Amino acid sequence: MITRKRLAVGVCGLLAVMAAALAPSPAVADEPSAKPVPKVELTLDVSGSMRARDIDGQSRMAAAKQAFNEVLDAVPEDVQLGIRTLGANYRGEDRKVGCKDTRQLYPVGPLDRTEAKTAVATLTPTGWTPIGPALLGAAKDLKGGDGTRRIVLITDGEDTCAPLDPCQVARDIAAEGIHLTVDTLGLLPDAKTRQQLSCIAEATGGTYTSVQHTKELRDRVHQLVDRAADPVVTPVPTEGARQCATAPKLKAGLYSDREKFAEHRWYRVDVRPGQELRASVSIAADRAVNNDYGVLLRASTVHGREIVRGAEAGDGRTDVISSGLRYPKSPDTPDGDDGDPAAETVCLQVSNSFSAPASVKTDPGLPMELSIDLVDGPGDASDTASFGLGHGWWLLVSLALAGLLAGLLWGWISRWRVTVWRTN
Repeated sequence: MITRKRLAVGVCGLLAVMAAALAPSPAVADEPSAKPVPKVELTLDVSGSMRARDIDGQSRMAAAKQAFNEVLDAVPEDVQLGIRTLGANYRGEDRKVGCKDTRQLYPVGPLDRTEAKTAVATLTPTGWTPIGPALLGAAKDLKGGDGTRRIVLITDGEDTCAPLDPCQVARDIAAEGIHLTVDTLGLLPDAKTRQQLSCIAEATGGTYTSVQHTKELRDRVHQLVDRAADPVVTPVPTEGARQCATAPKLKAGLYSDREKFAEHRWYRVDVRPGQELRASVSIAADRAVNNDYGVLLRASTVHGREIVRGAEAGDGRTDVISSGLRYPKSPDTPDGDDGDPAAETVCLQVSNSFSAPASVKTDPGLPMELSIDLVDGPGDASDTASFGLGHGWWLLVSLALAGLLAGLLWGWISRWRVTVWRTN
């Protein structure tokens, strides 16, 4: 009897040990890092012109409130949202005071829908349109964190607080390298408002939308908030050098920089034997530029010998001009001192031939994105790229062979018909 009890206790202990061993241990070090939190700040014009009743039979302010309430109901849970106003408080005529009239109505953070709607309901069209100061304030509201940051600016008119140019403010924000996007929406805009809002959006890589109806406003704001929640590749800020020897060494990835008009900037990339370097550059014309411009991306050795280049030129109005190149490194390369195949340092030179009218500010420089990828190079001479014909080389060869066979067959038939005709 005692033996049976001891056996049962032993079996139970063995099962307990096995269960403890098989149970998943709490993850501590292996837990994935927290996902970057996207941030959005809705920046609403509450100036006196928002009283106009020309959107679906109601005032522009009422249309904006209705759209905001519906958007707030649908904000994704992982998005931190805030609301900033401009022209909502000061009713006087003092321009200096009116041009400081911007404040954060609801702080950027986890959304309390009821509280946010209550804050929006209190708004009444009041004063001036200080777009520039509002953009500066919104940029400060969104600082911190690694997630996407987006300002959605909604206004029915242009800035009334010159000489602070909101387009230049947007360029300065973009030059800080914080990857903050400004999307602009114009309510029944005139030509000057469209031009200004388009310039603000282009300076930060955002979009401009003209709005005529409440539904258009609601759908567009909802779309932009959802877009902030989508994962995107954020370029890494870098700064090119005046020569290859002091240039930053880059790995595969997406990088952002600012290049002055008609400037040359250098970067370095290590390419191992058997790899292929694929690089491309895009420069955005975020302000008025003169006709006839170009972008050059050039790869060379550290001794200055050119390897390959890619160039693109344009004439007339454009938003972005791009160029790219490919450089396969031969796998037959002597090993380095440590026994591993020695990598080659490739110097990448980015140049532009943009120029601007005398009235256009050239500082900060033009926004630039540099994409670098390192992939397995061509395995042998039969690789499609080695023909210089891309992936369609086999089709060209097939057509050539078919044409040759068709020609031989037609020649044989013709000779046979002539022989028959002579015989008869």
